[in-house]
Amino acid sequence: MADPAKAARPLSPHLQIYRLQLTSVSSILTRITGHALMAGALLAIWWLFSAAISPAYFACADALVHSWFGALVLTGSLWAVWYHYLAGIRHLIFDAGMGLDIPTAQKLGWACIIGSVLLTAATLYLI
Repeated sequence: MADPAKAARPLSPHLQIYRLQLTSVSSILTRITGHALMAGALLAIWWLFSAAISPAYFACADALVHSWFGALVLTGSLWAVWYHYLAGIRHLIFDAGMGLDIPTAQKLGWACIIGSVLLTAATLYLI
C-alpha cells in the first residue's frame, strides 16, 4: 500500500522555485513560431484566393491585410520566419555535436532572439 506521508510532498521540481531556462524558452518559441507561420500562410493564401474570386472580395481582403491588424500579423509572421530559421540553424549546430555546453547554448539562444529582431527590423526597413 502507498505511504500517505509520501503523497503530501511536493513534486520535483517544485513550481514555486522552478525557473525556465533559455533553452526551454527557445524550444517553446520554436514550436509557437512554427504554428504561427501556418496562420500567417493561411492569411496570405486567403488574400491571394480572394483576388481570384471577385474584385469586391479582394477589396475586403486587401483592406484587412493593409490595416493595422494585418500589418501586425505580417510583422509577427516575418519575425517568426527569421526566428524559426535561426533556431533551425541552432539545432543543426546541436545535431553536429557542437555548442552543447551551457554557456554556448545560452549564447546561441540569445543570438536567435536578438538576431531575429534585428533581421526583422532590417527586412522591414528594406521593404
